[in-house]
Amino acid sequence: MRHLKSVIVLVPAAMILFTGCKPAETAKEPAMQALPVQTQDVTLVPVEQSSDYVATIKSRRSVTLMPQVDGNLTQILVKSGDHVHSGQPLMVIDPIRQQALVDAQRATENQKKALYDYNTLEIDRQKKLFAAGVTSRDTLDQAEQSYQNTRADWESSIATRKSLEEQLAYYLIRAPFDGVVGDIPVHVGDYATTTTALTTVDENKDLEAYIYVPTERGGEVRNGLPVQVLDTDGKVLESSKVDFLSPQVDSSTQGILLKAPVHSGAAGVFRAAQLVKARVIWKTAPMPVVPVLAVSRQGGQSFVFLAVKQPDGHVAARQIAVTLGDTVDNNYSITSGIKVGDQVIVSGTQFLVDNMPVLPHA
Repeated sequence: MRHLKSVIVLVPAAMILFTGCKPAETAKEPAMQALPVQTQDVTLVPVEQSSDYVATIKSRRSVTLMPQVDGNLTQILVKSGDHVHSGQPLMVIDPIRQQALVDAQRATENQKKALYDYNTLEIDRQKKLFAAGVTSRDTLDQAEQSYQNTRADWESSIATRKSLEEQLAYYLIRAPFDGVVGDIPVHVGDYATTTTALTTVDENKDLEAYIYVPTERGGEVRNGLPVQVLDTDGKVLESSKVDFLSPQVDSSTQGILLKAPVHSGAAGVFRAAQLVKARVIWKTAPMPVVPVLAVSRQGGQSFVFLAVKQPDGHVAARQIAVTLGDTVDNNYSITSGIKVGDQVIVSGTQFLVDNMPVLPHA
Protein backbone atom coordinates (compact mmCIF):
# COMPACT_ATOMS: atom_id res chain seq x y z
CA MET A 1 0.00 0.00 0.00
CA ARG A 2 2.84 2.40 0.82
CA HIS A 3 4.62 1.41 -2.40
CA LEU A 4 1.61 2.21 -4.60
CA LYS A 5 1.20 5.64 -3.09
CA SER A 6 4.78 6.56 -3.93
CA VAL A 7 4.30 5.70 -7.59
CA ILE A 8 1.20 7.82 -7.88
CA VAL A 9 3.04 10.85 -6.52
CA LEU A 10 6.01 10.48 -8.89
CA VAL A 11 3.98 10.41 -12.11
CA PRO A 12 2.89 14.04 -12.10
CA ALA A 13 6.48 15.14 -11.40
CA ALA A 14 7.68 13.28 -14.44
CA MET A 15 5.02 14.90 -16.57
CA ILE A 16 6.09 18.30 -15.32
CA LEU A 17 9.72 17.50 -16.12
CA PHE A 18 8.81 16.37 -19.63
CA THR A 19 6.71 19.38 -20.31
CA GLY A 20 9.40 21.79 -19.13
CA CYS A 21 11.92 20.32 -21.53
CA LYS A 22 9.86 21.38 -24.64
CA PRO A 23 11.60 24.16 -26.74
CA ALA A 24 9.84 27.59 -26.67
CA GLU A 25 8.20 28.70 -29.95
CA THR A 26 9.55 31.98 -31.45
CA ALA A 27 6.88 34.75 -32.13
CA LYS A 28 6.98 36.08 -35.71
CA GLU A 29 6.37 39.81 -36.45
CA PRO A 30 3.81 40.36 -39.20
CA ALA A 31 5.34 41.85 -42.45
CA MET A 32 4.53 45.54 -43.24
CA GLN A 33 1.87 45.73 -45.93
CA ALA A 34 2.90 47.52 -49.15
CA LEU A 35 1.08 50.81 -49.73
CA PRO A 36 -0.40 51.28 -53.24
CA VAL A 37 1.03 54.48 -54.75
CA GLN A 38 1.00 56.21 -58.09
CA THR A 39 4.32 56.97 -59.74
CA GLN A 40 5.54 59.09 -62.60
CA ASP A 41 8.75 58.87 -64.60
CA VAL A 42 11.07 61.87 -64.28
CA THR A 43 11.53 63.50 -67.70
CA LEU A 44 13.31 66.58 -69.06
CA VAL A 45 11.18 69.63 -69.83
CA PRO A 46 12.36 73.00 -71.24
CA VAL A 47 12.46 75.33 -68.22
CA GLU A 48 12.92 79.08 -68.29
CA GLN A 49 15.59 80.22 -65.86
CA SER A 50 14.43 83.65 -64.76
CA SER A 51 14.52 86.30 -62.03
CA ASP A 52 11.71 88.58 -60.85
CA TYR A 53 12.27 92.29 -60.16
CA VAL A 54 10.15 95.30 -59.30
CA ALA A 55 10.01 97.57 -62.35
CA THR A 56 8.66 101.07 -62.97
CA ILE A 57 6.58 101.97 -66.00
CA LYS A 58 7.77 105.23 -67.54
CA SER A 59 6.71 107.20 -70.59
CA ARG A 60 9.20 108.02 -73.28
CA ARG A 61 7.46 111.40 -73.52
CA SER A 62 7.08 112.96 -70.09
CA VAL A 63 7.45 116.55 -68.90
CA THR A 64 7.41 118.41 -65.59
CA LEU A 65 5.63 121.72 -66.03
CA MET A 66 7.27 124.81 -64.47
CA PRO A 67 6.06 128.37 -65.05
CA GLN A 68 8.14 130.82 -67.04
CA VAL A 69 6.90 133.73 -64.91
CA ASP A 70 6.37 134.39 -61.21
CA GLY A 71 2.99 134.98 -59.59
CA ASN A 72 0.10 133.64 -57.55
CA LEU A 73 -1.95 130.73 -58.88
CA THR A 74 -5.51 131.90 -59.43
CA GLN A 75 -6.99 128.81 -61.13
CA ILE A 76 -6.26 125.08 -61.39
CA LEU A 77 -8.42 123.78 -64.23
CA VAL A 78 -7.55 120.04 -64.06
CA LYS A 79 -7.02 117.32 -61.48
CA SER A 80 -4.58 114.45 -61.21
CA GLY A 81 -5.32 111.64 -63.64
CA ASP A 82 -7.16 113.79 -66.18
CA HIS A 83 -6.55 113.09 -69.85
CA VAL A 84 -5.70 116.36 -71.58
CA HIS A 85 -5.14 117.47 -75.16
CA SER A 86 -2.28 119.48 -76.59
CA GLY A 87 -2.77 123.18 -75.84
CA GLN A 88 -5.49 122.61 -73.23
CA PRO A 89 -5.34 125.17 -70.36
CA LEU A 90 -4.23 123.59 -67.08
CA MET A 91 -3.54 126.48 -64.66
CA VAL A 92 -3.65 130.25 -64.51
CA ILE A 93 -1.12 132.54 -62.82
CA ASP A 94 -2.45 135.98 -61.89
CA PRO A 95 -1.90 138.07 -65.09
CA ILE A 96 -3.20 141.46 -63.84
CA ARG A 97 0.18 143.23 -63.74
CA GLN A 98 1.24 141.85 -67.08
CA GLN A 99 -2.12 142.70 -68.62
CA ALA A 100 -1.72 146.28 -67.36
CA LEU A 101 1.66 146.48 -69.08
CA VAL A 102 0.15 145.20 -72.32
CA ASP A 103 -2.69 147.73 -72.13
CA ALA A 104 -0.28 150.59 -71.43
CA GLN A 105 1.95 149.56 -74.29
CA ARG A 106 -1.02 149.30 -76.64
CA ALA A 107 -1.96 152.89 -75.74
CA THR A 108 1.59 154.02 -76.43
CA GLU A 109 1.49 152.18 -79.74
CA ASN A 110 -1.73 153.98 -80.72
CA GLN A 111 -0.15 157.31 -79.81
CA LYS A 112 2.89 156.65 -81.94
CA LYS A 113 0.67 155.40 -84.75
CA ALA A 114 -1.25 158.68 -84.72
CA LEU A 115 2.00 160.68 -84.90
CA TYR A 116 3.24 158.44 -87.70
CA ASP A 117 -0.02 158.92 -89.61
CA TYR A 118 0.31 162.72 -89.24
CA ASN A 119 3.89 162.68 -90.50
CA THR A 120 2.84 160.50 -93.41
CA LEU A 121 0.40 163.17 -94.50
CA GLU A 122 2.91 165.91 -93.77
CA ILE A 123 5.64 164.40 -95.94
CA ASP A 124 3.22 164.15 -98.84
CA ARG A 125 2.25 167.78 -98.38
CA GLN A 126 5.87 168.96 -98.16
CA LYS A 127 6.73 167.08 -101.31
CA LYS A 128 3.98 168.87 -103.21
CA LEU A 129 5.02 172.25 -101.81
CA PHE A 130 8.65 171.61 -102.70
CA ALA A 131 7.65 170.61 -106.21
CA ALA A 132 5.73 173.89 -106.52
CA GLY A 133 8.74 175.83 -105.23
CA VAL A 134 6.95 177.02 -102.12
CA THR A 135 9.23 175.33 -99.56
CA SER A 136 12.91 174.73 -99.45
CA ARG A 137 14.84 171.46 -99.64
CA ASP A 138 15.74 171.94 -96.01
CA THR A 139 12.10 171.93 -94.95
CA LEU A 140 11.43 168.82 -97.02
CA ASP A 141 14.40 167.02 -95.49
CA GLN A 142 13.18 167.85 -91.97
CA ALA A 143 9.72 166.48 -92.80
CA GLU A 144 11.32 163.34 -94.21
CA GLN A 145 13.39 162.92 -91.04
CA SER A 146 10.34 163.33 -88.82
CA TYR A 147 8.43 160.79 -90.92
CA GLN A 148 11.22 158.21 -90.63
CA ASN A 149 11.57 158.76 -86.85
CA THR A 150 7.86 158.41 -86.13
CA ARG A 151 7.68 155.31 -88.32
CA ALA A 152 10.57 153.70 -86.42
CA ASP A 153 8.98 154.62 -83.10
CA TRP A 154 5.66 153.11 -84.13
CA GLU A 155 7.27 149.85 -85.36
CA SER A 156 9.31 149.63 -82.16
CA SER A 157 6.14 150.10 -80.14
CA ILE A 158 4.47 147.26 -82.05
CA ALA A 159 7.40 144.94 -81.29
CA THR A 160 7.29 145.84 -77.58
CA ARG A 161 3.55 145.23 -77.42
CA LYS A 162 3.91 141.80 -79.09
CA SER A 163 6.69 140.86 -76.67
CA LEU A 164 4.52 141.79 -73.69
CA GLU A 165 1.60 139.81 -75.15
CA GLU A 166 3.84 136.77 -75.57
CA GLN A 167 4.85 137.06 -71.93
CA LEU A 168 1.18 137.41 -71.02
CA ALA A 169 0.58 134.00 -72.62
CA TYR A 170 3.02 132.48 -70.10
CA TYR A 171 0.50 133.19 -67.32
CA LEU A 172 -1.76 130.50 -68.83
CA ILE A 173 -0.18 127.06 -68.37
CA ARG A 174 -1.15 124.72 -71.23
CA ALA A 175 -0.61 121.01 -71.93
CA PRO A 176 2.39 120.57 -74.25
CA PHE A 177 0.91 117.39 -75.81
CA ASP A 178 -1.84 114.82 -75.35
CA GLY A 179 -1.31 112.93 -72.10
CA VAL A 180 -2.28 112.27 -68.52
CA VAL A 181 -1.91 114.82 -65.71
CA GLY A 182 0.23 113.59 -62.82
CA ASP A 183 0.40 114.78 -59.23
CA ILE A 184 -0.51 118.43 -58.58
CA PRO A 185 1.42 119.51 -55.47
CA VAL A 186 0.37 123.20 -55.66
CA HIS A 187 -2.90 124.90 -54.63
CA VAL A 188 -4.82 128.00 -55.66
CA GLY A 189 -3.21 131.03 -54.01
CA ASP A 190 0.30 129.55 -53.91
CA TYR A 191 3.08 131.79 -55.17
CA ALA A 192 4.86 130.07 -58.06
CA THR A 193 8.31 130.84 -59.38
CA THR A 194 10.19 129.57 -62.38
CA THR A 195 11.54 126.70 -60.23
CA THR A 196 8.13 125.57 -58.92
CA ALA A 197 6.99 122.15 -60.20
CA LEU A 198 3.30 122.59 -61.01
CA THR A 199 2.50 119.10 -62.30
CA THR A 200 3.59 116.51 -64.85
CA VAL A 201 2.08 115.39 -68.13
CA ASP A 202 2.88 111.90 -69.40
CA GLU A 203 1.96 110.58 -72.80
CA ASN A 204 0.29 107.25 -72.06
CA LYS A 205 1.83 105.44 -75.01
CA ASP A 206 5.33 104.39 -75.95
CA LEU A 207 5.78 103.22 -72.36
CA GLU A 208 8.85 101.39 -71.07
CA ALA A 209 9.53 99.13 -68.09
CA TYR A 210 12.61 100.31 -66.17
CA ILE A 211 14.27 97.26 -64.59
CA TYR A 212 17.36 97.39 -62.38
CA VAL A 213 19.21 94.07 -62.16
CA PRO A 214 22.07 93.33 -59.72
CA THR A 215 25.60 93.84 -60.94
CA GLU A 216 26.23 90.11 -60.31
CA ARG A 217 24.14 89.49 -63.43
CA GLY A 218 26.24 91.88 -65.48
CA GLY A 219 27.73 89.10 -67.57
CA GLU A 220 24.28 87.79 -68.54
CA VAL A 221 22.45 90.99 -69.49
CA ARG A 222 22.12 91.73 -73.19
CA ASN A 223 19.73 93.30 -75.64
CA GLY A 224 16.96 90.96 -76.73
CA LEU A 225 16.53 89.22 -73.36
CA PRO A 226 12.86 88.14 -73.00
CA VAL A 227 10.89 90.06 -70.36
CA GLN A 228 7.44 89.27 -68.98
CA VAL A 229 5.40 91.92 -67.17
CA LEU A 230 3.22 90.28 -64.50
CA ASP A 231 0.31 91.31 -62.31
CA THR A 232 0.14 90.68 -58.54
CA ASP A 233 -1.19 87.15 -59.15
CA GLY A 234 1.71 86.24 -61.42
CA LYS A 235 -0.38 86.44 -64.61
CA VAL A 236 1.57 87.57 -67.67
CA LEU A 237 0.17 90.91 -68.85
CA GLU A 238 2.62 91.46 -71.67
CA SER A 239 5.74 89.89 -73.14
CA SER A 240 8.55 92.08 -74.37
CA LYS A 241 12.31 92.16 -74.92
CA VAL A 242 15.13 94.31 -73.59
CA ASP A 243 15.92 97.05 -76.10
CA PHE A 244 18.21 99.22 -73.96
CA LEU A 245 21.11 98.26 -71.72
CA SER A 246 22.81 100.94 -69.65
CA PRO A 247 26.59 100.96 -70.11
CA GLN A 248 27.14 101.98 -66.47
CA VAL A 249 25.94 101.07 -62.97
CA ASP A 250 23.30 103.32 -61.41
CA SER A 251 24.84 105.04 -58.38
CA SER A 252 21.63 105.07 -56.32
CA THR A 253 20.53 101.45 -56.84
CA GLN A 254 23.91 99.86 -57.62
CA GLY A 255 22.10 98.02 -60.39
CA ILE A 256 22.20 97.92 -64.19
CA LEU A 257 19.27 99.59 -65.92
CA LEU A 258 17.39 97.58 -68.55
CA LYS A 259 14.49 98.98 -70.55
CA ALA A 260 11.77 96.96 -72.25
CA PRO A 261 8.94 98.57 -74.26
CA VAL A 262 5.32 97.87 -73.27
CA HIS A 263 2.44 98.61 -75.60
CA SER A 264 -0.65 98.24 -73.39
CA GLY A 265 -0.70 101.83 -72.13
CA ALA A 266 -3.35 102.92 -74.62
CA ALA A 267 -5.58 100.05 -73.44
CA GLY A 268 -5.35 101.24 -69.84
CA VAL A 269 -3.37 98.23 -68.62
CA PHE A 270 -0.32 100.30 -67.70
CA ARG A 271 0.19 103.89 -66.65
CA ALA A 272 3.28 106.00 -66.21
CA ALA A 273 4.96 105.68 -62.78
CA GLN A 274 3.18 102.36 -62.13
CA LEU A 275 5.12 99.69 -60.22
CA VAL A 276 4.93 96.20 -61.75
CA LYS A 277 6.69 92.86 -61.49
CA ALA A 278 9.06 92.13 -64.35
CA ARG A 279 10.46 88.68 -65.02
CA VAL A 280 13.76 88.59 -66.90
CA ILE A 281 14.27 85.23 -68.63
CA TRP A 282 18.00 84.53 -68.76
CA LYS A 283 17.84 81.27 -70.72
CA THR A 284 15.76 78.15 -71.39
CA ALA A 285 17.27 74.74 -70.64
CA PRO A 286 15.95 71.15 -70.25
CA MET A 287 15.57 70.18 -66.57
CA PRO A 288 13.92 67.33 -64.61
CA VAL A 289 10.48 68.25 -63.30
CA VAL A 290 8.17 66.71 -60.69
CA PRO A 291 4.56 67.53 -59.77
CA VAL A 292 4.10 70.04 -56.98
CA LEU A 293 2.13 67.46 -54.96
CA ALA A 294 5.12 65.11 -54.97
CA VAL A 295 7.26 67.54 -52.96
CA SER A 296 7.21 67.57 -49.15
CA ARG A 297 9.15 69.79 -46.78
CA GLN A 298 10.77 69.13 -43.45
CA GLY A 299 12.83 71.66 -41.55
CA GLY A 300 13.21 73.91 -44.55
CA GLN A 301 14.47 71.07 -46.80
CA SER A 302 12.48 69.76 -49.77
CA PHE A 303 12.10 66.02 -50.37
CA VAL A 304 10.52 63.62 -52.83
CA PHE A 305 9.89 59.88 -52.51
CA LEU A 306 11.23 57.62 -55.23
CA ALA A 307 9.98 54.10 -55.88
CA VAL A 308 13.20 52.02 -55.76
CA LYS A 309 13.38 48.30 -56.52
CA GLN A 310 15.14 46.28 -53.79
CA PRO A 311 17.47 43.25 -54.24
CA ASP A 312 14.68 40.89 -53.13
CA GLY A 313 12.41 42.19 -55.91
CA HIS A 314 10.16 44.31 -53.70
CA VAL A 315 9.79 48.09 -54.15
CA ALA A 316 10.41 50.58 -51.34
CA ALA A 317 9.89 54.34 -51.00
CA ARG A 318 13.19 56.17 -50.70
CA GLN A 319 13.16 59.74 -49.34
CA ILE A 320 15.48 61.94 -51.43
CA ALA A 321 16.46 65.55 -50.69
CA VAL A 322 16.08 67.79 -53.75
CA THR A 323 16.84 71.40 -54.70
CA LEU A 324 13.91 73.16 -56.30
CA GLY A 325 14.16 75.46 -59.29
CA ASP A 326 11.45 77.51 -60.99
CA THR A 327 7.84 76.35 -61.26
CA VAL A 328 6.51 75.21 -64.63
CA ASP A 329 2.71 75.11 -64.61
CA ASN A 330 1.94 72.64 -61.77
CA ASN A 331 5.47 71.23 -61.62
CA TYR A 332 8.72 72.07 -59.89
CA SER A 333 11.95 71.99 -61.83
CA ILE A 334 14.70 70.14 -59.93
CA THR A 335 18.27 71.39 -60.02
CA SER A 336 19.74 68.50 -57.99
CA GLY A 337 18.72 65.28 -56.24
CA ILE A 338 17.06 63.21 -58.96
CA LYS A 339 17.73 62.23 -62.55
CA VAL A 340 15.85 61.31 -65.68
CA GLY A 341 14.22 57.87 -65.44
CA ASP A 342 13.65 57.91 -61.68
CA GLN A 343 10.14 56.98 -60.59
CA VAL A 344 8.80 59.67 -58.31
CA ILE A 345 5.81 58.86 -56.10
CA VAL A 346 3.00 61.35 -56.70
CA SER A 347 0.22 60.05 -54.40
CA GLY A 348 -0.07 59.16 -50.72
CA THR A 349 3.20 60.88 -49.84
CA GLN A 350 1.79 61.99 -46.46
CA PHE A 351 1.62 58.33 -45.39
CA LEU A 352 5.13 57.37 -46.49
CA VAL A 353 8.30 56.91 -44.46
CA ASP A 354 11.77 56.10 -45.71
CA ASN A 355 12.23 52.46 -46.88
CA MET A 356 8.49 51.74 -46.56
CA PRO A 357 7.33 49.02 -48.99
CA VAL A 358 5.07 50.33 -51.74
CA LEU A 359 3.06 48.90 -54.59
CA PRO A 360 3.61 51.34 -57.49
CA HIS A 361 1.38 51.80 -60.49
CA ALA A 362 1.45 54.41 -63.22
